[in-house]
Amino acid sequence: MISFEIPEMILNQSQMTKMVAEQAMRPYSRELDEHEHQRPEAFVNMTWPFAQQMMKSSLRSIEKKLSGNGNGRNGSNGHSKPKGPDFSILGFIMMVEEMSWGDTGQYLCLPHPMLGGSAVQAAGTPEQQLRFLKKFTEGEPKWGAMAITEPGAGSDNSSMRTTAVLDPDTNEWILNGEKIFITNGKLALEESDGLCVVWATIDPTAGRAGIKSFVVEGNTPGVSIAKQEHKLGIRASDTVSLHFDNVRLPFDNMLGTLDAKQPAANKGFKGAMKTFDASRPAVAASAVGIARAALEFTRDKLAEEGIVLDYTKSQHELTAVERDLMEMEARHKGAWLLTLRAVGMMAHGESNRLAASMCKFRAGEAVTWITQKAVELLGPMGYSREWLAEKWMRDAKINDIYEGTKQINQLIIARSILGYSRRELK
Repeated sequence: MISFEIPEMILNQSQMTKMVAEQAMRPYSRELDEHEHQRPEAFVNMTWPFAQQMMKSSLRSIEKKLSGNGNGRNGSNGHSKPKGPDFSILGFIMMVEEMSWGDTGQYLCLPHPMLGGSAVQAAGTPEQQLRFLKKFTEGEPKWGAMAITEPGAGSDNSSMRTTAVLDPDTNEWILNGEKIFITNGKLALEESDGLCVVWATIDPTAGRAGIKSFVVEGNTPGVSIAKQEHKLGIRASDTVSLHFDNVRLPFDNMLGTLDAKQPAANKGFKGAMKTFDASRPAVAASAVGIARAALEFTRDKLAEEGIVLDYTKSQHELTAVERDLMEMEARHKGAWLLTLRAVGMMAHGESNRLAASMCKFRAGEAVTWITQKAVELLGPMGYSREWLAEKWMRDAKINDIYEGTKQINQLIIARSILGYSRRELK
């Protein structure tokens, strides 16, 4: 018998997250939207101890693999397959959804390795994972970031121009280039001893094959904030451009299996791309959280006017407003179920690349439509700044863009279903 019950531990965690969303996020949502780049102190202070515990739990699993005491047969090489699903992934996704209901801009300021940590776990060795992520279990709040996009290289990563050159005299990598639209870039590298995973090429003529991932730690000389973005939505979040000027990194700050004589012998581009298999469901969950906020608010306001859905009526008996509200609910639920499917595959150690792109595409499309419809149904008050509906509409749009645009994810889905290669279907 298939069970759809959420484990009690995760339900308890969700209740705690709901409290944070209601008490430390939603009350400050408008103020932080009006004062862009102001750090959400209440949220950071409340969530840092919780984030530390999350990382300690993750590191304990990595240490077990290294010591050979994991559940798999090959614990010593870090590639063991655990017995049974990893429910911590589901717990994290539900946390993302709830916090995004509170305020997605603040959620993006969660003191946590975030995308940078996902990249370290996807492409780094267990030893690297321990070394770089341990700092997130101690001291003051810290943030992680990931830098991919460049002025001349957005979705086409093969056009990347940021370079990493090995200095044979010191056995250090020298990083040069510029990255744009980096979430938590300032928090990670300037305001804390965090980290940023930077994608760079060691061979510009090799295309994607030359792209590797490098960990740049906080306060590293040669890193500077080139620009702090002013955005349409998620305005509480920190988004910057970074400039790298002869930044020197230890050799083993390149993620993957390291070989001084053959630096290309690591996971490289393919390993780093696994980051998206984990991050796209998280983006989808965030979109679902925003959509739920708009849907619940709209439903409550319409109920105050006597408009309550009767699910026993057929479509032709419903008013236009009732049909719209029912469609909002359907799109929200469909996006959430696709997200849970992608998360479930991850939890069971299965490849979820297709499912990750499907949920990210559908959730981004759904939240954009749902929040726009909310503003429409709420009329002039929905468009005003007195309510948060217009903010949710602005926050929603980024989910169609970052972590792979809607169009890029459509290509991934089509290639996977039809069996075409990147070269055959562009």
